[in-house]
Amino acid sequence: MKPIVFRTKFAALAGAAMALSACAAQLPDSGEAAARAAREAQLTGQFGGQPGAQSGGQPVAPGAISSTDLAAAGIDVERRGGVQASPANAAPSAADPSGAAISDEQSFEAVANRETIESDAARRAEQAAAYQVIQPTALPQRAGDTGPNIVEYALNAPNRRGQEWYSRFILGTMGNRFERNCAAYRSPDEAQRDFLARGGPERDPKGIDPDGDGFACGWDPAPFLAAVGR
Repeated sequence: MKPIVFRTKFAALAGAAMALSACAAQLPDSGEAAARAAREAQLTGQFGGQPGAQSGGQPVAPGAISSTDLAAAGIDVERRGGVQASPANAAPSAADPSGAAISDEQSFEAVANRETIESDAARRAEQAAAYQVIQPTALPQRAGDTGPNIVEYALNAPNRRGQEWYSRFILGTMGNRFERNCAAYRSPDEAQRDFLARGGPERDPKGIDPDGDGFACGWDPAPFLAAVGR
């Protein structure tokens, strides 16, 4: 009895499998294949060109330049090789090193390739011939009265700044008279000129040389002495 039952179950399973396969073969088309074909056609239209052909029958992509416009500009769209050299289309030449904006005189190789012993000697001779020595001349005379010469006064002064050379009254150096009067000048040089024009250290009517060294408002003759090596 057991073998008969087994054969019956096997036959039932085989029949069910055949029924399922028959149903699958009879299922209607879901439309997936048609949608995929439409999508591929759309992509082909976008990347392969749109209606509106250019010369030669090739479609023009949106925003692209047609072959007619390229030909009008002198561009050969059919060329597949490299640029052909010709007198009208010569290759750019390298810049001449001798006419470069940056000097190459510090390059031994560049100078050795360009110069020889003879050419260098000729150039040195040309430079020596163009060399000029300017002889010193006398200083021009001062025009008119320009006031006291503080440079001459500095070179002839018997003392240095801060060394008392002229006597001063103690009462004349008290108070803020010195500071007030010196503040009226724009520079110590201007104060010294006015100081000498008003009688110099012997008189000092404005009290701007309180220490009696002969130099007003802190004016210092040292720079002028240093200029002549003193």
